[in-house]
Amino acid sequence: MGRIRNTFELAKLSWGVLKKDRELLVIPILSFLVSAALLIPLAFVVFATASTESGGVNEASANPAMLLVGIVAALGLSVISVFFNGALVAGAHERLAGGDPTVGSAIRKAFSRIPGLVPWAIMTATVGLILRALRERAGWLGQFAINMIGLAWEVATFLVVPAIVIDGKGAVEGLKTSGALLKSTWGENLAARVGFGLLGFVAMLPALLLIVVLASLGGVGLIVGITIGVVWIAVVVVVMTALNAVFQAALYLYATSGMAPSGFEGSSIGESFSRR
Repeated sequence: MGRIRNTFELAKLSWGVLKKDRELLVIPILSFLVSAALLIPLAFVVFATASTESGGVNEASANPAMLLVGIVAALGLSVISVFFNGALVAGAHERLAGGDPTVGSAIRKAFSRIPGLVPWAIMTATVGLILRALRERAGWLGQFAINMIGLAWEVATFLVVPAIVIDGKGAVEGLKTSGALLKSTWGENLAARVGFGLLGFVAMLPALLLIVVLASLGGVGLIVGITIGVVWIAVVVVVMTALNAVFQAALYLYATSGMAPSGFEGSSIGESFSRR
C-alpha cells in the first residue's frame, strides 16, 4: 500500500510537470487520429472481403488475406502507439531536463529515433500476437499462465521507449537496458502500473455514474449521458497516457543517474525506486 501511495504522489508530481506543457496532450489525440486513419480503410477491406464470402464475416476471417489484414493492423497500430509514446517521452524528457518542449519538438525527436522505435514496435507487436494466439488455444490454467507472462513482459519492457528516445539505444539494446534497470525496481514498477490504473479508473467513475443516471431517463437523457461520458473518458485516457510518459521519463532518468529529475526534487522517487 505504501508503494501505491507513493505512486499517487508521483502522479501528482507528473501532473505538475505536464501542466507546464499542456500542449503535449495533443500527442495522444494525434495518435488516435492516425490510428483511425489506418483502421478505416482496413475496415473497408474487411467488409468488402466478407461480402464476397458466402459465409460472411466469420468465414472470411479464416481467409489468408483477412489474416494478413489483421497482422497489418496489429503492426501498424503498434508502430503508431510506440511512435507517439516516444514523442510524449521526448517532450517529458525535454521539460525534465529544463527545456521548454512543444508538440513539434517532441515529434521531431521521435522521428529522429525511428531506427529504434519502429523495430521495437514490430518486436512488441509480434510478442503480443504470439501471446494472443497461445491464449486462444489454451485452457483456463494456460490462459492464466500466459497472462502472467504478458504482465512480466510489460513490466520488463516499461523503460524500453525512454532508453531508445533519451539515450538513442536500439530496440534490442533498449530491451536489455530496461530489463537490467528493472531487476531492482520491478516491484515498484508493478505498483506504479496498478496505481496509475486505479487513478484512471477513479477518474472515470463520475462519467460512468453520469451515463447510468442519464440513461435511466431514456431518450435525450441517454444520448446526452453517452456523449458527455465518452468525452469525459476520452479526456481521462489522454491525460493518463501523458502522465504515464512523464513518469516513464522520470523513472528512467532516476534509474540511470541516481538523481531525481527537475520537478521531482524532494519527492519520494528516491525512496520508491531505490536500488536494492
